[in-house]
Amino acid sequence: MTLRRSLPGLVAGALGISLTLSAVPAATASAKAQAPTTPTVSEQQVMPHLRALQRIADRNGGNRAHGTQGYADSVAYVKSALDRAGFRTKLVPFTYNGATGNNLIADWPGGDPDHVLLTGAHLDSVKESPGINDNGSGSAAVLATALQVAKSRLTPERHLRFAWWGAEEPGLIGSADYVGKLSGAERRRIDVYLNFDQAGSKNTQQWLVVHDDEHGETEAQQAFESWFAERNIPTFDIGVGGSDHESFGNAGIPSSGFSTGISDCIHEACDNLANVEPKTETTSTDALIGVLWKLAATIARR
Repeated sequence: MTLRRSLPGLVAGALGISLTLSAVPAATASAKAQAPTTPTVSEQQVMPHLRALQRIADRNGGNRAHGTQGYADSVAYVKSALDRAGFRTKLVPFTYNGATGNNLIADWPGGDPDHVLLTGAHLDSVKESPGINDNGSGSAAVLATALQVAKSRLTPERHLRFAWWGAEEPGLIGSADYVGKLSGAERRRIDVYLNFDQAGSKNTQQWLVVHDDEHGETEAQQAFESWFAERNIPTFDIGVGGSDHESFGNAGIPSSGFSTGISDCIHEACDNLANVEPKTETTSTDALIGVLWKLAATIARR
């Protein structure tokens, strides 16, 4: 899914969009270090998921788009990994353009059900592309994080829910369907939604952190910017619009997350495994893990 964002120089001009440069806050002596129990991952724990999605695309006409066997196989792959790890998973069907799609929802047992930390990414590609950076990379980062939750037997204060959306490329269909079917009470139980779209772009110089236009600087945005600042990694602020988090922002649910920028091969056949930088993908996954561990440990009372 193409995020509405600005990049420096000619890219920003070509896209006709604006982006606010966010000064990277310096790490201070009072900043809390990551808890010792917060895990990190290696390339060997993340990249196999992208290789699996590439194989799925290869045997299904070169894509993993809504309504295709490639998308169905992608969902089956992620669901199988989560089921083996002990998540409670369910497929939530919807229909778009005459074809049935599924959102995949996975809940980790425990945590306060009135304070849900929801983390997601879109799993579908366009029909012209295997969609390995857009958005196999975000999907793989979320899956690797969920598997670390299970491996660590995390006992969070907040309830942890993970999601993989379908039919986002045609216009945020899956995420909008999910949000639209939530009751008012269910929406209020979601403290924040974290979204990850194109997490492994090559030649990444800064991470684009979502700023919630309605709610301002959320606790999640602060946590991401702190995580990157502690590692001297520059960030930009981007608005909520343009990716899956837009569906949540439109419903008044606080949102954050990040992207690593628009890929050279977006929505093209060259968005394959070679279009992902493993080091960037691993850093993105570690950032997600670090912030999720932090947000899972405390509940900001509303």
